[in-house]
Amino acid sequence: MAKKIIVVGASSGIGKEIASQLIEEGHQVAAFARREKELKKISPSSKSKNLFIKHDVTEYSKVPNEFAKAVKALGGLDEIYYASGVMHRVGPDEFPVAKNIEMLEVNLLGCVAWLDSAAAYFQDKKAGKIIGISSIAGDRGRRGNPVYNASKAGMSTYLEALRNRLAVKGIQVVTVKPGMIQTPMTEGLPGLMWLITAKEAAQVILAKVNAGKENFYVPARWAIVSLIIRLIPSFIFRRLSV
Repeated sequence: MAKKIIVVGASSGIGKEIASQLIEEGHQVAAFARREKELKKISPSSKSKNLFIKHDVTEYSKVPNEFAKAVKALGGLDEIYYASGVMHRVGPDEFPVAKNIEMLEVNLLGCVAWLDSAAAYFQDKKAGKIIGISSIAGDRGRRGNPVYNASKAGMSTYLEALRNRLAVKGIQVVTVKPGMIQTPMTEGLPGLMWLITAKEAAQVILAKVNAGKENFYVPARWAIVSLIIRLIPSFIFRRLSV
């Protein structure tokens, strides 16, 4: 049965592939992204059924209105995916305040603004799914990009708290933690391993969400890596170049 779904961050990477695959499956999608030109490339033959809306997730005050308009246009809502994310390159001796603030705004604060709106809606409806695309990067405080790690750790904790609050009301909250995915965000990064495409990642995510999974890594083997990393004592971890 066709569902009514919002995808935030649908112009590239995993978000774009999720939106594309949902549309191909026949669901009605409201796709939001800052880059309108890229957004319009998604399934051009189905624009009459779906919504493609330019939106900057850092404009928090606009989110409740954008959310309400999308729900009204769709005629309801069954699921929401928050896939917006930014990871700036940060040098080993660099502490770039502006870049760091943007990562917090996009990765965490935009997520809260959108998913709080969805949580309130689903709470009244007593049904719905909330899916957040976080990252394995949030599992430990790595030296390479402290604020990116912190933004994803905050997102994962926020999603867990939402899950604990909303589960008793019949609402499913899903935390997705991708490992290394081939996207514009990771292009050119050194040391990439077990790389899969954004399309492959989206296929795994949609399958697991439909199967009722609530907290998982993509691909699944990254769960083992995360477990090992989380078990390393802090005084040892700080010496490692990971």
